[in-house]
Amino acid sequence: METNSEVTYFARLVEALEPWVNQVVIIGGWAHRLYRAHPLAQTLDYEPLGTFDADVAVPSQLLPSAERIHDRLLDKGFKEDLKGDTQPPVVHYLVEAGDSGFYAEFLTPLVGSELKREGKRDITARISGISAQKLRYLELLLESPWEVFISPAIGYPTPSVRRVHVPNPAAFLVQKILIHEKRDHAKRAKDILYIHDTIETFGGNLAAIHDQWQSTVRPTLHENLLRQINCAGDKYFLAVNDTLRESARIATGRNLTPEMIREVCWYGWRQIFAASR
Repeated sequence: METNSEVTYFARLVEALEPWVNQVVIIGGWAHRLYRAHPLAQTLDYEPLGTFDADVAVPSQLLPSAERIHDRLLDKGFKEDLKGDTQPPVVHYLVEAGDSGFYAEFLTPLVGSELKREGKRDITARISGISAQKLRYLELLLESPWEVFISPAIGYPTPSVRRVHVPNPAAFLVQKILIHEKRDHAKRAKDILYIHDTIETFGGNLAAIHDQWQSTVRPTLHENLLRQINCAGDKYFLAVNDTLRESARIATGRNLTPEMIREVCWYGWRQIFAASR
């Protein structure tokens, strides 16, 4: 569970990104948390998974602006923490205060190979002054996002109601599956728990997620990727496996069993993606 300071710093990040609200999308764990503010979400009796980092998806080309994201972040009290030796470097945008582990990362779609001709990795880009990591399949999360509204009334200390974009849940689920094999064991388990919890969050409106899949996500995918998605239910949720066991272990205080996670994921995956089989 995020502390009050993490929510405060996330609200500050939203304020910094306000000029680009129609172009950037909050993804990852904070998107998962924000889903609960959507009108189609149902009330759950457990807290969303906690995360310190806020992942922000940005298109490779932002519309022209008199301001830069980099400058707005600095004005709001964020500082750069450079990681690695790539050019530009990977950057975590930290809050100045020392009482929080909160930081923001910016991500942008990877198109083509990760390697440049000279053999160097092409995994970062400079966009509006900030360093963004290039990731495969990130473009899915930028297409047809959903909007949610945050405000002090629901626990976010923004000056007033603020609109935030999050990935449509169909894209969120698909992207988690497409990157699954590239993740380490711990991240795979957490991603499966994200899938489980997202399905539960929209459990009363899975038909709407299915419609989003059919209308805006499925048409953008190559047949090879569609086959991966078609097979995902059988591959990951047909029987209990070590990843599901680890997912249950990290769902602290919820009395979840691996079989319970498997059943929800299996059922939800078929409800949302069955028409593509």
